[in-house]
Amino acid sequence: MAKNNSKCVEAQMLIRRPPAAVFEAFVNPEITRNFWFTRGSGKLEPGKSVTWEWEMYNLSTTVFVEEISENEKISIRWDSPPTTVDFEFTPFEDNATYVVIKNYGFKEKGDELLNTIKDSTGGFTTVLDGLKAYLEYGIHLNLIGDKFPEKNVRYNR
Repeated sequence: MAKNNSKCVEAQMLIRRPPAAVFEAFVNPEITRNFWFTRGSGKLEPGKSVTWEWEMYNLSTTVFVEEISENEKISIRWDSPPTTVDFEFTPFEDNATYVVIKNYGFKEKGDELLNTIKDSTGGFTTVLDGLKAYLEYGIHLNLIGDKFPEKNVRYNR
């Protein structure tokens, strides 16, 4: 849980799918790649490190899984920037799930912190938008790939 709310990013969205399906979308890279990264080295499991890749940007990050409570919470720490991210899944009426993503542990200060928080908020909002489209309607919106087309190596060859 975030210890300093002023340095915590929070994004949230109602997903009209059961908690088990939404949870699985984040732990299983074969599903996650449809709305977030393009490749994951393995499923999220407590105490395990995995690599997530965004091939269109030639970027990757190592993710360490700190905690998993099945269908309720995933807590990860990633290497760039070195912060903690919690994914919380709350059952909602009509077999839906309210997802809250919290990112905290920022070391930056001043304008650098503001820019990091802005980027993180926008990024996680985009992830949730893509998740909603994919799980509710089966649509792959390519939101992550289209977010920065000038940096996307697939468009700039």
